[in-house]
Amino acid sequence: MKVAIQGIKGSFHHIVAQQYFGENIDLLECLSFSEMPNLLSEKKADVLIMAIENSIAGAILPNYALIDDHQLTICGEFHLPIQHNLMGLKNQNIADISEVYSHPMALLQCHNFFKDYPHIKLIEDKDTASVAKRIQDNNLKGVGAIASDLAAKIYNLEIIAPGIQTIKENATRFFILNNNSDKSSVSANKASIKFITSNDTGSLAEVLSILAKHNLNLSKIQSMPVINTPWKYAFFADFIFKSYADYFNALNEIKEKVETIKILGEYTKGKR
Repeated sequence: MKVAIQGIKGSFHHIVAQQYFGENIDLLECLSFSEMPNLLSEKKADVLIMAIENSIAGAILPNYALIDDHQLTICGEFHLPIQHNLMGLKNQNIADISEVYSHPMALLQCHNFFKDYPHIKLIEDKDTASVAKRIQDNNLKGVGAIASDLAAKIYNLEIIAPGIQTIKENATRFFILNNNSDKSSVSANKASIKFITSNDTGSLAEVLSILAKHNLNLSKIQSMPVINTPWKYAFFADFIFKSYADYFNALNEIKEKVETIKILGEYTKGKR
């Protein structure tokens, strides 16, 4: 199994890959989300793992656009509790650290911790694990990283302060993606769709009432601008169902009420 992730070994995407597929995988490391879809079309990867939302920071909107624009199929999801750790070279304490680098999201989620350490400068970087690797490769004393405990293990760093995230119940939801044209799965109990409503008053409410009528539980809805049509919005919705027939019937009814509708994937609901 060739699995593409954003980041490098030790990143949270790497942890998801291991927990979802096991350790016997061929890991493809990507510097950005935008380079990932081409790996599927070029058959260099079998699946992609892509973060889609965080319980604190919310949705990662550009990734919705990537999924839509590249016709990717959501074939699974995974919820990962996020544990941020401050780490550095061994035999250092927090007083020795003058700079901490990490992904902007990690810095944001740990901001309160550093209020007690005004001598530490926080600097944004492209990835959590890549900072840990750079500290090891260059023997950077006085420099810290915020990353996973797996990163500390892989790059032989010492965790100076564990669990420094402000909100302890912090989790990220990841999509498992492929480019299979058949998005249907009768064993599924969750689906993601994109639809565009008309400009008529109450058109969105009408769609939501159809979901409720067919016993579909809306778990998330996200609006995004339609780029070519100013002030028009597309909606990305996730919902859970017990009966595939209910889902099928709801979808057929919704089709009559919207301008366009697109199934992004049918899959098994991930455990939180």
